[in-house]
Amino acid sequence: MRIEVNKDIVIDSEICHGKPTFKGTRIMISIILDMLRSGANVEEILKAYPSLTKKHIEAALGFATDITERSFELIPA
Repeated sequence: MRIEVNKDIVIDSEICHGKPTFKGTRIMISIILDMLRSGANVEEILKAYPSLTKKHIEAALGFATDITERSFELIPA
């Protein structure tokens, strides 16, 4: 099963055990978010993953924002 989250992010059960990745790569969104959480800046991430662009990192942050907004909607007030 394959879900295109947006034009940059895909969830495919055949790639990285169904974890969200950047389309056309095996780079998991969680890796980039973890690097940001650990203090890496955009330039460091792009150096470590030259196939990515700043747009990809922005897409990862947007994805994380969307997920947290949706998960809080599931919690009754």
